[in-house]
Parts: sequence; C-alpha cells; structure tokens
Amino acid sequence: MKPAEPPISPRAQSGERSRLAQRLRRVIRGEVLFDAASRGRYATDASIYRVEPVGVVVPVDEADLLAALELARELGVPVVPRGAGSSQCGQALGSGLVIDTSRHLNRILAFDPAARTVEVQPGIVLDRLNAQLAPAGLWFPVDVCSSAQATLGGMAGNNASGVRSVVYGNMVHNVVGIDAILADGTPEHFGPFGVGATRALGSARASAMVSRLFQLAAREREEIERVWPRVLRRVGGYNLDVFHPVSVRPYTGDGSVNLAHLLVGSEGTLAHFRRLHLKLAPLPGHRLLAVLSFPSLPAAIAAVPEIASLGPSAVELLDASMLVPLRGVRTLRPLVDTLLAGRPAALLLVEFAGDERGPLLRRLRALEEGVAGPGAQAAFLEVADPGRQRLVWALHRAAIEGALVGALVGVGARRPVSFIDECAVPLPRLAEYVEAIEETMRRHRVAGVWHGRASVGALSLRPLLALRAGEAAKMRPIAEEAAALVRHFGGAFSGGQGDGLAGSEWIERDFGPRLARAFEEVKAIFDPDGLMNPGKIVHPLRMDDGVRMRVAPGPARAPADGVEAAVARCDGNGRCRALDSGAMCPSYRITLDERDSPRGRVNTLRLALEGRFGPEGVGASEVAQAMALCVSCKACRSECPSAVDVARLKIEALSRRPQTLSRGERLFASLPAWAPMASRLPWLPNLRDRVPGMAALTGRLLGLARRPLPRWRRDTFLRAWSQRAQLGQGRGAPAADGDGRVVLFADCFSNHFEPEVPHAAVRVLEAAGLRVEVARPAPNDPQPGRPLCCGRSYLSAGLLDRARAEAARTVAALAPLIEEGADVVGLEPACLLTMRDEFRWLGLGDAAQALAGRALLFEEFLVRERAARRPMPAFLTSPWQRALLHGHCHQQAFDAVPDLVQVLSWVPGLEVASAPAGCCGMGDGFGYRADGHGASLRMGELGLLPAVRDADASTVIVSDGFGCRRQIADGAQRGALHVARVLEAALPAGGVPILRPGGAGG
Repeated sequence: MKPAEPPISPRAQSGERSRLAQRLRRVIRGEVLFDAASRGRYATDASIYRVEPVGVVVPVDEADLLAALELARELGVPVVPRGAGSSQCGQALGSGLVIDTSRHLNRILAFDPAARTVEVQPGIVLDRLNAQLAPAGLWFPVDVCSSAQATLGGMAGNNASGVRSVVYGNMVHNVVGIDAILADGTPEHFGPFGVGATRALGSARASAMVSRLFQLAAREREEIERVWPRVLRRVGGYNLDVFHPVSVRPYTGDGSVNLAHLLVGSEGTLAHFRRLHLKLAPLPGHRLLAVLSFPSLPAAIAAVPEIASLGPSAVELLDASMLVPLRGVRTLRPLVDTLLAGRPAALLLVEFAGDERGPLLRRLRALEEGVAGPGAQAAFLEVADPGRQRLVWALHRAAIEGALVGALVGVGARRPVSFIDECAVPLPRLAEYVEAIEETMRRHRVAGVWHGRASVGALSLRPLLALRAGEAAKMRPIAEEAAALVRHFGGAFSGGQGDGLAGSEWIERDFGPRLARAFEEVKAIFDPDGLMNPGKIVHPLRMDDGVRMRVAPGPARAPADGVEAAVARCDGNGRCRALDSGAMCPSYRITLDERDSPRGRVNTLRLALEGRFGPEGVGASEVAQAMALCVSCKACRSECPSAVDVARLKIEALSRRPQTLSRGERLFASLPAWAPMASRLPWLPNLRDRVPGMAALTGRLLGLARRPLPRWRRDTFLRAWSQRAQLGQGRGAPAADGDGRVVLFADCFSNHFEPEVPHAAVRVLEAAGLRVEVARPAPNDPQPGRPLCCGRSYLSAGLLDRARAEAARTVAALAPLIEEGADVVGLEPACLLTMRDEFRWLGLGDAAQALAGRALLFEEFLVRERAARRPMPAFLTSPWQRALLHGHCHQQAFDAVPDLVQVLSWVPGLEVASAPAGCCGMGDGFGYRADGHGASLRMGELGLLPAVRDADASTVIVSDGFGCRRQIADGAQRGALHVARVLEAALPAGGVPILRPGGAGG
C-alpha cells in the first residue's frame, strides 16, 4: 500500500517554507499565510483531528487559484481545499498547502430563474445563496444543518445531504456541472456526457481520462452490481457507478452519464473545484409539521418505515436528552418544555411539503391515526403555524450543532465524539441495526447520543468519550463493530458526513478489496502524483492515529484555568462563521478572515498555551492581533454550541500582555476615575469637537477617531439626585422586606453624558409606585465622593486588578441593600450585565454572587414586576406609530431582548419591529479608536444602520446601549432613545422628547 500522504518536498519544509511563501507572493495577489499562527488556525476543523499545513493561500480570484495550484504542482506540494472547515471527518485537513476559497471566491456568477439553475464559486455559503434565490421563489434544497456557515464547494466535495434528502437527494443529485482544475493545471468542465451533452470536453487530457474511466467502470461493472450498498444515502468512496448506475436513487432522471457526479464526493482528491453549476427547486407552497414523542429509541425507530410510506419531506430523529440543555435558551424553553412534558426518550420530526395544502393534511391525519393512533406509543403534536415550525427547526439545528456539547463538556467530562456518524442502512433493517449497535455500546460501557435522517436510514451515533482521560482507545473497537454491522445489514458506513480522516479506513469494508483497488485507479487517473488532498478515500491512515488527533490518546493533564478550559471546550464546529444567522460574529462578518472568527481566536490561544509563540504565551503579539477586532459583543457566549466566551478570553489575554497601554487606552480605561472632574468642567473636554484641529491633535496623541465624542454634561444625574435628596423629595419608606424598593445603578455613561435616561427611569419606576434609591458608595468607601462603577472600562483594557477594585467597591455598597431584599436595576446593558457575568469570576466572594442574582436590566425588572401582578404605570398612546428596536449585544447574549419587546408592547398604538440581530460595532469603545473606526462602521452597516435609514419619521429608534445610540447618530444621522425614555413619553403628561439628528435625543 502506498503511504497515506506523500512526504512534502524538503523545499517546502523548515527554512525552505519561506522560499515557497515568497514564490507564492510573487504570483498571486491574495494572502499567503505561512506564519505559525495561521498554520495552527488551519490545522483543525470540526473533527477530532489536527494536522498542520505547510501554509495557507487565500486567493482573491480564479487567476490566483490557478497560479497557486500550478506552483504547488511544480514544487510537489500537496494541495488541501478548504471552505468553512465545518467537516466532521477531517476532509479539510492536511500537511500540504491549504487553499481557502471562502473569503473571496464566494459569488453568484450566473442565475437563470426560468431554467432553475445557478452558477456559483465554491466559497459561497448556503444560507447566503438561498437568501438571494428566495425572491425568485427558488432554493438550493440540500439543506444541511450547518447551512449558516457551510460552503457549496465543501458540500459538493463531501456529497453533503440535508434534512429533506428523502425528497431532494444529496449534492450529487443537485449538481449539474463542475468547472474544475485538474492536477496538471488543465481547466475542464465536467457535466452531461454523450448525446445530451451541451459542452464537449475541452482538452485531450480530459478525453483520455474519461476513456480510461469508462474502461475501468466496464471492467468492474459486475463487482459494482454485486457489492454496491443499496441505500438511499451513500457518500463513501468514488461514485464509480455513474457509468452503470445501481444506486437506489438514480444520479440523473434518464440514466445518462454526468461526469460531474464522479467529482461530487471526491473530497478534493481528484480535482480542484473552480465553479459549480447547480440545479434549483421551487420553494414549497405549504409545509406541515408534526412532532412524535416516543418512550424509547426502539419504539421511535420501529415507526420509521410506516412513516416513510406516507411520503414525508423529512423525518428527523432526536435523542430527547439533546433538548434538555436548550431549556436555558429563553426563546426555545417553552417549546422544549412542551416536547419533554411526557418525558420521552426520542422524538421524530415529520414534515410534509407541497404546493397544495389538502393532500398534505390528509397525509398528516394518516400519520396521526396510524403511528400515533389508539394503542400506539407515540404522542402527537401538530405544528401548523409557519412561525412555530421555524422555531421547531431552530431547536433541531441548535441540538444537532452542539448545544449538548456546550452543556455537557467540562474539565474531564465526556463529550459526543464524531467517528461513526450517519451510517446508513435500508429502512426495513434499521431497527435491527440500532438494536445491534446499542448492544455494542453497552458491551463497551459507553453511552451515546442518537440523531439523524431517519427518513433515509442514515443515523448518527455519537459515543460519549473522555478523550483526555484515555478513552480514545475505545474508538477503534466500536468503529470496527459498527462497520461490520453496517455491512451485515446491507448499508454504507459513510452515509452523510463523507470519508476524510475518520471514514476512509472503512471504505474497503463497505466495498471490498477489489473496488478499493479500483478507487485507487480512479485516483491515479486523475492525480498520478498523489498531490490532491492525499490521505482521503484512498491510501488512508488509521482513523485513530494519535499523531493526527487533536487530543492525543492516553491520559492528559486537565485544563488548569479559565482560558485553558474554554480552549478545550471549542470543538471547531464553525458556527461562529455564520454570516446571516444570529449576532455572531461581527468582526468575522466584515473580514471573512479565519483569524477574526471566534474559532480562529480560540485556536490562536491554544497555540499560545502550547508555547508556539514563545515565553509570552497568551500575552504574545499573535494573540493580540487575533483579538484586535473583537468588540466583546459576547454573541459567542450565547450562540457558540460550546459556549466559548471570547470576550472573557480577550480580557484574560490583555491582562497577560507584557507591553504597556497606550495613552488612549489608559485614558479610556480610567474613565471612572477622571469622569467626575470632567463633569465639573465640561467645557474643557468638549473643546475637542469645537476647536478646529483639536480632533486631529487628539487623534495623533491619543489614537482617537475623527468622529464626535460624547458631550460631557455638568447637570449629571447623580448631582441632580443629590439636590433632590437635600430637598427631601421622594416617596415614603419601603416595607421591611424590601417590597416596593428598587436600587437604581447610574452607570458612568448615563450619568455623565445622557442624564435624561436615569431621570426617565426614575419617573417610570415611581409611576409604578416603587421607592427608588440610587446606588451610592458604602460609608467606609475611601472615595465616597466618586460614583460607583462596574469596572467595564478597566476590563476592556485587561486591567484586572483595577477592575476588581471597582467591582469590589460596587459589591460593598450594594451588598447590604441586597441582604435587605432590594433589587438593583441598571440602564446600560454592558455595565449591569457585568455584575451578572464578570463579577462572578473576579473572586469577590458570596456577596458578588448574591448581587449577580439580583441585578436586573430596567426592562427585565418591569417584566418581572408585571408578572408578579404588581401595579404598572398606565401608559398613554405613544407619540410615535412604530418603534424600531436594536438590542444591545449583551442583551442579545443574555436573552434579554424579549423583555425589551414586551415593555414596548405595553404602549398603546406602538407597533414594534426589530432591526436585524447583530452588533453596532461600538463595544468597549471600539468605534472611538482611530484604528477601529472604519471597522466599527462596517459592523454597523451589516444590518443596523441600513435598517435605521429605512425607518420613516414616525418611527422611534430604540436602543438601550449608549454606544449603540452614538453609532446610530453618527452613522445614520438619526437620534435614538433608551426604552426608559420611550416609556416616559407615554406617561400622563410625560411630554415628547425632541430628537436631534446629531445626538441621542432629549
């Protein structure tokens, strides 16, 4: 057997690596990334493997792609194609030259709605493609669960399949042509061949190859007919049966040969994809959904054949345990509680789709009367509302993409490991297979999590293993028995995830030694030098080769601290690369650079912890570069399936950097210390935006952006509150148990720059009959005249000791009030939620934990009070017809936006709509930095600023974040209000705030 991967030429190793990089830089315009940090970031994907490449190329156009491939061929360097790096089996990993097409080669090149075809570059993301097709009533129907980040090139390489593959098939059934670059650099179009061909092969090389392939297929025809798996889902090996089809689902409607289908599923081992020609489908006019709950997994599996006979568009299996962690997601919690009410063990999501509702209803009734009828074990829940259906599928995706991993993983904990994913067997034998593999798992004393495409018999079983505790040794015996069982039941080991490093070893088990040798011949015909993504499909290494595993087999030291534990949690799934789904990640979305994704940042930290950047470790410049565009939005905290909080990791990294802070960084970090002085002489700092040349000067001296700074106010809220207290204004004493008492925390921004916000909050709270107190320093505070602060600005600079000191002041002041039963209400999300988050891990003891449990945003407090049936103000008709709501990033991360929507809905006549989820770009003052201003505005332009510009004059823009309101004012020339001011305006005699385009209103 040939070596699994040819050794890289000495010219591409060590010191010669720089020569390769230099030559690449001379022939391409795109990025050439050969530094240790970049190589390390591309050494992993969503699999359990880790293979460091010689370097990375990010081509900006097809000319770059051709030039890089030509140079790699000349130097004998293997080539590894890569899209999102979201594969579960390690297809995008290799020690050669990685070519990342996701950043630039991601466009739609041609679209023919009448013919229902589209031509795309390989780096385009599925969700983005479908968003552009939807207005024409079309979609690309291979709806993989990773559609928010998966690229079409990667999907074609893996022969991906989606939730509705029982209707639409795999990628191979939806690709009509591929423009590829052969191993010798020849561009060629592969598509329909023979009488129906619209384009002839363009080169003698391709013609000779195809002739040899026909001869090979003819020679092996009988063997193919004898051993080829007869299942609806098979993606292992090469599609050698395209010449004499035997697959259950034909590749083409008329049985003709399409040469592109041989390349689909080849994982970049035969040719490099340049363009894809795709077949589209009309969007169904109607969808009906039912959720069936079963007391056991065998009961659910036994029902699948009968369900499949009704012609569903999807039948998805979910292990009920996967839903339990999702109770922590507020928008999903009611649905999860409904689905788990009877304590089921397994669920089946059954969908019917079509253009006419009547036939779908009849099939749904047949399902209810059959599988869920009298005497049946299943509970039946019909989901007819389209919005409710979307919620069910969102839950399904969240569970599969790793919510379970995020909930279960911890130091030394077992986690689901992907190495026997989506084995497919014929539906009549599915129950036998599940029973047999469950027995295998019991024998090895390993639990597992089931999910998958039950409609086509392709189920994923992810064993729960503690790889760091040496349980990797259990992988091989489990995989060997699974492969034998799949073959015994007439199935395919690789039914959905592809082969890669995890599955290629089992191809010979599926197809036998003769066809395994035939696959090697296919590889040799296309790639005689073995340079196209070697080690996949043919000549594989063992799937548990410890050299290539991310966590080496055998016991390992458990992660020691917060950084190490967070890095260990990241499983590389790539959800953080989503472009049009959720709020994550604003910096990645504007650069499309792997370095700027949360996964890239975590991988950079991993390298630092391993000492790859020298003794500075996490404080190394490579880590600082990776964190440079992070705005601490915390979207990753809530949307990452493994709950990795990069904002916290950034704080830790900044705290360990050896260099001193710049003048501008020190100035912003120490805002709490000098803000009181600035508010006494506000005219002085306000000169910056009034005197010509001052903005340029502060830019040079302090690194500030040339944009207006917030205007300092002398009439601060705390100064006005002190005067009110001296006058004896306010309500009566609260009850002894704290009922009716609330403590308002006036943050630095609200107090010094927009005191109208806390004044409005006080008015609304008092209109609800509450006694409002304002947080003040403790009597023994060494600086009693300086306002309290959450320490957020110090955290943003990595000054943990100073942040801890500020937090300790706040905890000391609020602890007695918390003990008396008072709640603390905040107005600025970043500040208040620091008490709920960072205060917990700053080492401030039980008092900080108690404060975290009683710290509420203004709108959260109001919703809770109303739910407790306490009196609320009688709001009058709003002065605006509509409200466009932008949730602060931290409100989104802590699931507080629904409360914001709810309190706005209390205002009669106010129609509430939400701006696209995402970050405004101002987190941690990022937009006020000269080196962050441009990127900050680009983040705002992702969704927020265009939505604001589209809003008419009768719409009030609502945002609780001070920085968000400033970005809206500067970026869209529109005023925005805190929700407290909107509610105040609806109070009796509340008055209408005056919105100024250049400011925040008031």
